[in-house]
Amino acid sequence: MKDKICLNCSQRKNCGDSFISWVFFIIGLIATVAIRVVTVLMDIKPVYGRIAWYIGVGGFLLFFIYKFNTNRTLSRIIEKENLIEKTQNKEPLSGEEYNLIAEILCNLKSEKERINYFFIFAVSAIALLLAIYFDFIKQ
Repeated sequence: MKDKICLNCSQRKNCGDSFISWVFFIIGLIATVAIRVVTVLMDIKPVYGRIAWYIGVGGFLLFFIYKFNTNRTLSRIIEKENLIEKTQNKEPLSGEEYNLIAEILCNLKSEKERINYFFIFAVSAIALLLAIYFDFIKQ
């Protein structure tokens, strides 16, 4: 194994998140709020609704490009190193392979992912209630 196979070994030693992952996490949160306030803002002032839509869609585009590239890189490394086959056949692993598996597990365990899902759920529920209010009750 000539190549270093760990994506962010120095950042991930203890399942810590990199600075860039936090930046994209915040972009995702902003996009979530922006896209969910579009309906409310369209009722208040349509230009604000359009701005929120652009921020939301643009933010999601950036966030999902980042997530796609991260997952694609991990998938390629897993395939290149035959990690699935090695673990299924209980073959010995190198130190770098153990580090890679630890990084994959850290990604799965990420607290940011759980926060992100909860945030999307909560903001969506609030947006739904506000939309119902503006569309049916306020009239």
